[in-house]
Amino acid sequence: MAKKVNATKASSSKTPVDYVKRRSKLRRVHRAEVLFNEKEQEALDAYCKKHGIDNKARFIRETVMRCVMEHFVNDYPTLFDKGDLDKLRI
Repeated sequence: MAKKVNATKASSSKTPVDYVKRRSKLRRVHRAEVLFNEKEQEALDAYCKKHGIDNKARFIRETVMRCVMEHFVNDYPTLFDKGDLDKLRI
């Protein structure tokens, strides 16, 4: 009797081409360096220790990008002025 092969395991060995393309577009290739003074470094260390953050680079990158994306959303041009949008009730 032939051995039954798990279909999900067999198909997972082949990586879809579109997945590889998406992953290569997300690869981080641009370096940005940040210097902290002693007080800033102590504050960052204390925060990371208190909140269980092991990967400081990831934390800093995500925090910066969150701030950037919030500004993009808030500054995005609309058809109406901000004052007019604030007057609307939904």
